[in-house]
Amino acid sequence: MATVAPPPSKRQKREDLERTQTQQDVAPLLATDLGSFKASFVNGDGQQMTDVIEINFADATEKNVSVLLNTLLGRDREDFTPYRFRVHIPGKDIIIDQYPSDLLGLLQKHGVENPFETTITLSAEPQAVFKVQAVSRMAHRIPGHGQPILACQFSPATSSLLATGSGDNTARVWDTNTGTPKSTLKGHTGWVLGVSWSPDGQKIATCSMDKTVRIWEADTWKSFQEFKGHAKWVLATAWEPYHLWRDGTPRLASASKDGTCRIWVVNTGRTEHVLSGHKGSVSCVRWGGTGLIYTGSHDKSVRVWDAVKGTLVHNMTTHGHWVNHIALSTDHVLQTGYFDHTKDVPETEEGKRQKAKERFESAAKINGTVAERFVSASDDFTMYLWDPTNNGNKPVARLLGHQNKVNHVQFSPDGTMIASCSWDNSTKLWNARDGKFLRTLRGHVAPVYQGSWSADSRLLVTGSKDTTLKVWNARNGSLAMDLPGHEDEASRSGYRPPLT
Repeated sequence: MATVAPPPSKRQKREDLERTQTQQDVAPLLATDLGSFKASFVNGDGQQMTDVIEINFADATEKNVSVLLNTLLGRDREDFTPYRFRVHIPGKDIIIDQYPSDLLGLLQKHGVENPFETTITLSAEPQAVFKVQAVSRMAHRIPGHGQPILACQFSPATSSLLATGSGDNTARVWDTNTGTPKSTLKGHTGWVLGVSWSPDGQKIATCSMDKTVRIWEADTWKSFQEFKGHAKWVLATAWEPYHLWRDGTPRLASASKDGTCRIWVVNTGRTEHVLSGHKGSVSCVRWGGTGLIYTGSHDKSVRVWDAVKGTLVHNMTTHGHWVNHIALSTDHVLQTGYFDHTKDVPETEEGKRQKAKERFESAAKINGTVAERFVSASDDFTMYLWDPTNNGNKPVARLLGHQNKVNHVQFSPDGTMIASCSWDNSTKLWNARDGKFLRTLRGHVAPVYQGSWSADSRLLVTGSKDTTLKVWNARNGSLAMDLPGHEDEASRSGYRPPLT
């Protein structure tokens, strides 16, 4: 039998009534008056966004400041954009990338004697209006391949399609909603080392140890082109960005162990250019949105080519060992073309190209001009940040800190951070503008092979030789989720795009 509490006594009722009729002293509950400062909001290019405004230190949390900025910009609450702020220390060449919980304490720590009469510059970086939730459990375990999976990539058009390449000489396409296979792409006679969706999601390119590249239609899953010409394994491929397609005809770049990169006209199978000059295997290739192709090689160099003329533009030779990987600051928008979280797909080809171009230019702009950057990772334990548009062959920064080979690098989709994965069992985050070190993500107990960003740039997933995946909060470096389950090395990972 449940015990029922007795009703309150008359004395208790009288005391409760007196408390409701007495004016409470709320002074201790109010925030302490810490004084105020003048805030100047600038965008990523350093341009003034609003008039200077006075803010109380007690109310200067990042969330409150973000709400204030949206209000000053005249936005309705349903149109608010979340912002992340970087703090410029007055009178010093110091920028704090992580907005502090105690802004007054931060300023005093850096020697700002009178912050109450100082104008503080806050650099506002817009965040994704959508938010990706951290993976918390395994949705599907999908068997099928007979050998290790060597490559994987989600379709840019729909997050329900995943393509994988394997050591069993096949590529497969999977329905991630149901965890079932859609098709097996057979034809290669060697390991499938890479799979790559075209930016419109209509085709898949696969490259193999059999020295060939195959193109598959995404509706019939049939191979309609086989590119032959390389003398050794084909290690990687890169599609021409959608806004650069001429007459609706895409082109594809392939990197090979034979030291060359070939440009193919996809519809005809014709070789348009052979980019030769590397003295070792071409380990990676990227096709930029300005019409440049970037190749990294085991000859320790990175080369930049004109994709139309097929000529060499820059030759970077600063690395002391093999170049393992390169990544562009615009990789995310180039791979997804005209697809985004709004699910608004233009009806005409011209409209699609225009939207893809606008997305690229928005991601590539620095100080009002389009400047596509890239980062290279090497076996020499270092990385270099490059801006060929403004700096030519001179690197923007040398990124030091790893104690072993750097296997993989990737820019966050918003272009503000770089993640590097190394054989020293760690992942490091860097500022993408100046290459400054931000933080180290430790937790893996074996080499970290690859990292993949969520589309909102808030989460990073890393795969390791220790058989686990780990999801990290990029803002504070904390471990958001540990994902065991694999029985062998987790060498490839990828985040679903924010689509249906």
